Amino acid sequence: MTQETPIEKLAINALRFLAADAVEAAKSGHPGMPMGAAPMAYVLWHDFLKHNPADPRWPDRDRFVLSAGHGSMLLYALLHLSGYDLPLEELKRFRQWGSKTPGHPEYGHTPGVEVTTGPLGQGISTAVGLALAEFKLAAEFNRERFPIVDHHTYVIASDGDLMEGISSEASSLAGHWKLGKLIVLWDDNRISIDGSTSLAFSEDVLARYKAYGWQTLIVEDGNDTGEIRAAVEVARAHTAAPTLIAVRTHIGYGSPKQDTPDAHGAPLGEEALAAAREKLGWPYGPFEVPEEVYAHYRRALDKGLAAQEAWEQRFEAYSWEFPELGEAFTRRVVQAALPAGWRERLPRFEAGAKVATRKASGQVLAALAPHLPELLGGSADLTPSNNTKAPDMADFSPANPTGRYVHYGVREHAMGAILNGLALHGGFRPYGGTFLVFSDYMRGAVRLAALMGTPVVYVWTHDSIAIGEDGPTHQPVEHLMSLRALPNLWVIRPADAAETAVAWRMALERTSGPTALILTRQGLPVLDRGRYAPAEEALKGGYVLSEPDQPPRGVLVATGSEVALALAAQERLAAEGLPVRVVSLPCFEAFEAQDAAYREAVLPPDLPTLAVEAGSTLGWERYADAVLGLDRFGASAPGEVVYRELGFTAEHVAERMKALLEG
Repeated sequence: MTQETPIEKLAINALRFLAADAVEAAKSGHPGMPMGAAPMAYVLWHDFLKHNPADPRWPDRDRFVLSAGHGSMLLYALLHLSGYDLPLEELKRFRQWGSKTPGHPEYGHTPGVEVTTGPLGQGISTAVGLALAEFKLAAEFNRERFPIVDHHTYVIASDGDLMEGISSEASSLAGHWKLGKLIVLWDDNRISIDGSTSLAFSEDVLARYKAYGWQTLIVEDGNDTGEIRAAVEVARAHTAAPTLIAVRTHIGYGSPKQDTPDAHGAPLGEEALAAAREKLGWPYGPFEVPEEVYAHYRRALDKGLAAQEAWEQRFEAYSWEFPELGEAFTRRVVQAALPAGWRERLPRFEAGAKVATRKASGQVLAALAPHLPELLGGSADLTPSNNTKAPDMADFSPANPTGRYVHYGVREHAMGAILNGLALHGGFRPYGGTFLVFSDYMRGAVRLAALMGTPVVYVWTHDSIAIGEDGPTHQPVEHLMSLRALPNLWVIRPADAAETAVAWRMALERTSGPTALILTRQGLPVLDRGRYAPAEEALKGGYVLSEPDQPPRGVLVATGSEVALALAAQERLAAEGLPVRVVSLPCFEAFEAQDAAYREAVLPPDLPTLAVEAGSTLGWERYADAVLGLDRFGASAPGEVVYRELGFTAEHVAERMKALLEG
């Protein structure tokens, strides 16, 4: 075993006891993981991590992801000691209202936190996206003598992370893509909440990762800093594949609860904490850190400043020699700005044609892709069905790293997390496609995208019972309302091709969260915008599409394919002397962002309102007095038959509206 130097021992124990003290003060949290993983975290941050605590957003920094997010105090201790803007007072307020130290790390909330983690498997999978972004940007921008993009993605992952299915999906892709700058340290402490991991986890993890195409290494003693250091050096030298380092650690190291589930998810207790202090030779009180420890860690400030200044000088010379590349890098990576004039590239569609909104989306991408190099597409093995690949996009592969189209295979959940990593890294506006019904398979990653505010775009096609013969297994019913219930996710279901172009504009202009485009398999009529309101009105989320010649007696409000039904029903009702307004409401979230006066002008509270949408009726009560929807599963038959049999006809819409007006 390598002998720790006195300062190393102090530095590692400072991490352990800052974490344990904060959990004790909060009366909740996870002290065991930080106490066991402190040596590997110290070695990684002190010896290898390229970062500048004074500028956490420096583009060429290494990315560190604590996938084992329950051990958040380990990360907070590292950030505080290294000199990030995270004072000791914030550590003392761990898990308290308004603190910068929430129970699990949150991107955008705590300086230096790269990824929101906690739901196991998400961190390591998002890190694959971070590493993919680095790999692709390096291929696109680096030139001889100018390694402008040259950084690593490091992960500390737990046993639980490697049990989750999403990590298997993402790790398989990372090996397939040969992401050699992705290095994962596995905190192999063999303890879960229920007890030993052997209760449910007996596979040969290293053999599995070798099969994925990873390099695998073992550190037998997780307290041996020399062994950890040597393993990371081997990992960094091996650039042909990602590396998994199994580090054998002891949860709750040094405490009487070491190697037991009791050390996992609850404070150690005063007695056990005092015993740990004595055993590990830590004579300091709660939250007390010797000055020599601060001085040791805060060398990161000078080291990080020097690294960043060297990079900035290199980038200045690069921009002088390659001005177009320098300008593009600045716009995409530093400013995260879209190029001037991109909106003018959006296509127009001929009124009267019949176009599925998934195909209209494909035409939008074909028009935009040549002018937006940051657009990075992909699909979970449904490219021809999702229409997600523009002609301008070559396939990405290790042999063609500048390719802008990613084939994720049948891995929806990993795709969602990798999209998050691509967006968090910067330099790309990623989107990914699958069927709407399979959005369930990626829900965990979508929720984190909404929580982090990542500008990811989801292209979810085959949006209703109208897909027909595939039957109820593939016909989404509850999905629209379920997704609308997710805070900060914009769900846009366009009524025609013109609204689809506007939906893409909304998605690309939005930088504070993800956007879901909900698109049809079947053709929809392109509405005559001379007769009806301009499609640009959809930017407001909802608008009066068609106003009758006389003052309306009621309102039909619909989304997507049901808007055409509402318009047909409007004509039928007009022939019977019943004038009604038709409102297209493609995006609840954008509509709610309008002021109350606008919303009431579109949907007057004194007019009887019928909502029409081929999905769950729950949620429409905020806008409508009655709903023609679907609170059952669909059926297998031709799409028009399913629509008709389940009541989605102009005749039935008109009858329901008349009943509402008469009631």
